[in-house]
Amino acid sequence: MTRSLTLGLLAATALAGFAGFTGPAHAAFRAQCEPLKAQGIDISDGHNVVCKHLTAGDGFITMADQDRSNPAAEPTYIFGFSDVTPTDPTDFENSTQTVQAKGRLAANFPAPAIVVDEGDDLYLTLSNIGFAGRPDLFDPHTVHYHGFPNASNVFDGEPEASFGINVAQSLTYFYRFLEPGTYMYHCHQEAAEHMQMGMLGITYVRPKQNKLAEQTFPNGFQHKAGNSYVYNDGDGETVYDVEVPLQIAGFDPSFHKASVDVQPPPFAFMEDAYPLLNGRGYPETANPAPLSTTGPLDGAEHVSQPMSALVQATQGQKVLLRISSLDVQRFYTLGSQIPMKIVGKGARIFRGGGKAEGVKLAHLTNSVTVGGGESVDVIIDTQDVPPGRYFLYTTNLNYLSNGDQDFGGLMTEFVIAPASGAV
Repeated sequence: MTRSLTLGLLAATALAGFAGFTGPAHAAFRAQCEPLKAQGIDISDGHNVVCKHLTAGDGFITMADQDRSNPAAEPTYIFGFSDVTPTDPTDFENSTQTVQAKGRLAANFPAPAIVVDEGDDLYLTLSNIGFAGRPDLFDPHTVHYHGFPNASNVFDGEPEASFGINVAQSLTYFYRFLEPGTYMYHCHQEAAEHMQMGMLGITYVRPKQNKLAEQTFPNGFQHKAGNSYVYNDGDGETVYDVEVPLQIAGFDPSFHKASVDVQPPPFAFMEDAYPLLNGRGYPETANPAPLSTTGPLDGAEHVSQPMSALVQATQGQKVLLRISSLDVQRFYTLGSQIPMKIVGKGARIFRGGGKAEGVKLAHLTNSVTVGGGESVDVIIDTQDVPPGRYFLYTTNLNYLSNGDQDFGGLMTEFVIAPASGAV
């Protein structure tokens, strides 16, 4: 089957297949990628195919200054995405009942990470299951890959040039990833509101240089099988051992409370009282486990903040921090007690023209500043750093807080363990 026919089938199924549905009770959510493959339809076009299924809905999270052990504590209401991709490859029909059951009140903050390799084809199905906490709202949703080049309008998620996905409908987005780097994604429908409410996440693309056969690069660097790089650098400058995504965002509890209380969102008075790394404030940022919240609407426990911001390495390893921000209000400066080498900015290698052959601009620094929609890739070399516990934290000291509680906020820990055999 040709590429145009395949994409036409996907779009036609998504749009025409839901004519006549009047609400979630009549919805038919379908992941479209694996069923096509199961029918013997080759959609690979010579590329690796990645299938993913997200729901757009709502849920609750608990901030670091709230008592998770107290059932009476009031968690914070959010909109968000949840990953309902089946783990069983034979179950990609993924029934409507399964999608609704897995996605209901299960929104994550930040949204599930999207991780692919350069050259992959991603078929991302988004199903809008509606808001269990606000059934009076019928908001459409989209997936907009922020910063991606050459996105076609229909799959760009920007509603003025494309369209939103209404409640009880699904759409499969297609994208072929040709540029490695650190990106992000968010709902672009009523973007200021939906991003403040939690509909944002990180996306990163790993370079094809990772899959090269063992060889010596022109500058004498020995590439070995299994090496990981941030970009196709051609000389090993961006090689790393440990990878940690750190997404910065802000959170205004009064905005979220207005939403759950069925009040107009206070756009003019928006003030992010919770500066967050991966949806958490310190000390929860340093908890390696996924965090769960008990939802007041169903009394069930749901994973709410799955991504830890704890950085762990063994002395001698190089650590890649993929730092991105989708804060809708502020710039933040993230400082490190250990020097960081900037190797990428704006999802491009940090060289002249953003190209491997450009003049090298990488340099050491102890802080990076990012605003909403920006990303920075930094590598920390622990070779000469004594084992111990260090900190990554905002140098905007007034943002080291969780709401009214001091000593929290935009900070996490960097733990370096002794190398094997070290005394």
